[in-house]
Amino acid sequence: MPHVRPAAATTVPTPPRPLSISSTEPVIELVAVVVAVFDDEPRVCVVASEQGDKLPSASFSLDDDATLEECLRAGVSRETDLNLGYVDQLQCVAMRPNGNGEDTGRLVIGYLTLAHGADHATNVGRAWRSWYHFLPWEDWRRGRPQILRELIEPHLREWADEQPMSHGMSSEMKLTRLERIRLGFGLDGIGWDEERVLERFDLLDEAGILARDVGQKLAGDHRRTLAAAIGRLRGKIKSRPVVFELMPERFTLFELQRTVEAILGPHLHKQNFRRLVEHMGLVEPTEGIKSHTGGRPAKLFRFRHSVLLERLQPGVRVRTMRG
Repeated sequence: MPHVRPAAATTVPTPPRPLSISSTEPVIELVAVVVAVFDDEPRVCVVASEQGDKLPSASFSLDDDATLEECLRAGVSRETDLNLGYVDQLQCVAMRPNGNGEDTGRLVIGYLTLAHGADHATNVGRAWRSWYHFLPWEDWRRGRPQILRELIEPHLREWADEQPMSHGMSSEMKLTRLERIRLGFGLDGIGWDEERVLERFDLLDEAGILARDVGQKLAGDHRRTLAAAIGRLRGKIKSRPVVFELMPERFTLFELQRTVEAILGPHLHKQNFRRLVEHMGLVEPTEGIKSHTGGRPAKLFRFRHSVLLERLQPGVRVRTMRG
């Protein structure tokens, strides 16, 4: 009798396992760094909370019909009574659960927003604070900040010296921590780059210096969001005309210079700045004159909107590297 092979067993494909998704919807927090410049100070809007001052924020639900930006604008309006103008998304940071059941995890999305023509008054719901109160080492308008020389730099160098030499690690690898400090804080002749705000903040946090008395605190991780916003705005004004979002419709060139200085940190040469702005065609004169300047009457200018059609990057391209 011929050998008969048994029929192969029918294999039923195993259905794919569903993704493991928590039944608890994660909290999506939208945080706004609302910036205005007045009295020659770059200011951010803060609101009170149980943990202290915080940046305005809103909670977004996946069931909401509104977009992220619409939710942010509505939330900031409720907390501060401000209507936002320019809005630029900064970063998205996932905050892990803390393990004790009190926090199911958060997704924090930061935004840079400019409050053009905002009411600068402080009321029950909001207050305006100079952003240098929170990050004082970023203010170079009077030269290298004292807090850098006397507190931050010595502690950073000590922290760099504490980096252990791992087995097999080259001496070049040992310098990694020091090189990060030199680049971030412009040490040893490298030069200060005002846009590296977030790098500096993270280095200070990693070195444990933020736990000391180095600037006012903000609730949660909002001070890091502020650092990201400052760095973004400092870069933006060099390639985009966003600085004019912070100016009145008519202004003197000196007022424009003081606003740029407030944002970037260092003092700028008056005549060089004037030549730069006029050469790039960013402003045009008006018929107005401002007489209350403490000196001679000054011409009033306005942003020349046609420059947007003439140049891809019509920003205030100042060079501000400091040693």
